[in-house]
Amino acid sequence: MLSNTLIGVEGEKAAKSWLESAGYVIRDTRWHCGHLELDIVAEKDETLVVIEVKTRTSEQYGEPEEAVSEKKIRRIVNAADGYIKYHRLDLPVRFDIMAIIRDPDGSYRVNHIEDAFMAPVR
Repeated sequence: MLSNTLIGVEGEKAAKSWLESAGYVIRDTRWHCGHLELDIVAEKDETLVVIEVKTRTSEQYGEPEEAVSEKKIRRIVNAADGYIKYHRLDLPVRFDIMAIIRDPDGSYRVNHIEDAFMAPVR
């Protein structure tokens, strides 16, 4: 049985592969800013795309994207702000979720949700 960490890492690899095949340019994976992390940062059509990857082995406890809480969104937005400042970028930003289910045969079902959320108003 795979650990949750390994399932997450494998899901991020599947997401990265899917994004690359869809024409995204991957800038970073697992980028850290202090205790904050961005799973995948990519570019497409002159837009910076911040992607939160949620991987599950079944939908028994709900869809993977349902695990992205308001608190998690605030953390992602704060990390994205750090990323933009660190790299001195001037691009529009979009926040996506990659909801991935790892089937028992080891294959992955990928649901790419574009514009999954907006940065909350402060």
